[in-house]
Amino acid sequence: MGSELSVPVPWGHIRGKVWGLDHGRPVLCLHGWADNCGTFNTLIPLLPKECRYVAMDLSGHGLSSHLPPGESYSCPTYVMDVRRVVDALQLRTFSLIGHSMGADIAAMFSALYPEMVDALVLLDSFGFLPTDSKELPEVVRQGMEEMLQLEKKTKEEKRVYTHEKAVERLLAANPTLTEQSVHVLLERGLVQVEGGFKFSRDLRIYSKNTWRMSLEQSLEMQSRVRASVLLVLTDKGFSRSFSEPSQRKFNSTLLRSLKDRNHTVVTVPGDHHVHLDEPEVVAPIVSDFLRNRAPSQSNNVQQKL
Repeated sequence: MGSELSVPVPWGHIRGKVWGLDHGRPVLCLHGWADNCGTFNTLIPLLPKECRYVAMDLSGHGLSSHLPPGESYSCPTYVMDVRRVVDALQLRTFSLIGHSMGADIAAMFSALYPEMVDALVLLDSFGFLPTDSKELPEVVRQGMEEMLQLEKKTKEEKRVYTHEKAVERLLAANPTLTEQSVHVLLERGLVQVEGGFKFSRDLRIYSKNTWRMSLEQSLEMQSRVRASVLLVLTDKGFSRSFSEPSQRKFNSTLLRSLKDRNHTVVTVPGDHHVHLDEPEVVAPIVSDFLRNRAPSQSNNVQQKL
């Protein structure tokens, strides 16, 4: 399913998978935090066949290279990953599908490069995650302290697991995932080593993101997006589990702003990874949006993948 993609970057490679026609309309797919591009393995085969889907492993995830020592992961870091891949593939305009953190990255890219994105699909994320200005100093400080601790841990050897124990660990951390979905994610989420397997992701992704925006800044960025937007929320997913109390109160404002611009908002039954666990729930909605709301682009120039 899909062919491998590898794009050189200054610290190594951005890896990923490609599906579809060589000259199909390009759609970039961005996974969520601590996942990898395998999160789209079950959804993409159900989406329009006239498109070419490029699913990326973001830096520090899946099979992509980890950032150099001393660097940290943030939304702008991942947005730059996308920009580098877009440049390597010589894409002029394209659509973006993002899940969770990947939706935040997709929304940020669409705001910074509005002329490049013709359609934006946000899966179980509002695209921006504002932080209360009064909480900002403590959040940033906490992220810096966590980074210090994780840097010390990265000097230690990663734990080695049997494949069965790795499955158990990922299931324990993500109890709403089906076991089949866990196996899909572990195809790129594990690397084989002497004595078993290690998780491929960089431990530094676990530090709290120190790059934050206020509600005012988030709304300004949201207003810069020119693309048609589809927001697919789940009734048991992301919005029910905000880590910071202030984020919950910003939901209605972000949602109202999307609706005021005549964007499409749909709620489906399921958990945060419904697009992976039950892709048939999400696929018709996304397919209809890609076919009907996003303009067809015939002037893209693509490098051979």
